[in-house]
Amino acid sequence: MSLLDTLGSLFGSSSQQQGGGHAQLVAAAMEFVNNQPGGLNGLVQKFQQGGLGDVVQSWVGTGENQAISPDQLHNVLGSDVVSGLAQKVGMQPDQVSGLLSQVLPHVVNAATPNGEVPADGQINTSNVLGTLGSLASLFGGNKSA
Repeated sequence: MSLLDTLGSLFGSSSQQQGGGHAQLVAAAMEFVNNQPGGLNGLVQKFQQGGLGDVVQSWVGTGENQAISPDQLHNVLGSDVVSGLAQKVGMQPDQVSGLLSQVLPHVVNAATPNGEVPADGQINTSNVLGTLGSLASLFGGNKSA
């Protein structure tokens, strides 16, 4: 089963429905993090440079995740990244910023269960998928047992 298929089943919808778009966005977000220089370490650095190091560190750490607004996320990632993700998943950039501001903290948190970024900076999609059942509730999806 592909990553998108797995995510689609978590969100309880096919890739043609809105839940599938959410699943595609989660997959695209993980791919984006893993493909940028330094992986998750590079993302953390972007947030630090954007003045939001404390926010991203809350996602990495074992405490409660701090919220991020769509505008803050857009400013840190940049218009090119947001537009690229939007095009990849077939959504508008403002939709991507909004959804990603809800999803990315959970993805980073799930990728760093011990409060540390993996040495290689790569998100282990298996670990993240193991904890994404809670994300389905954000979008009204259901995870079948």
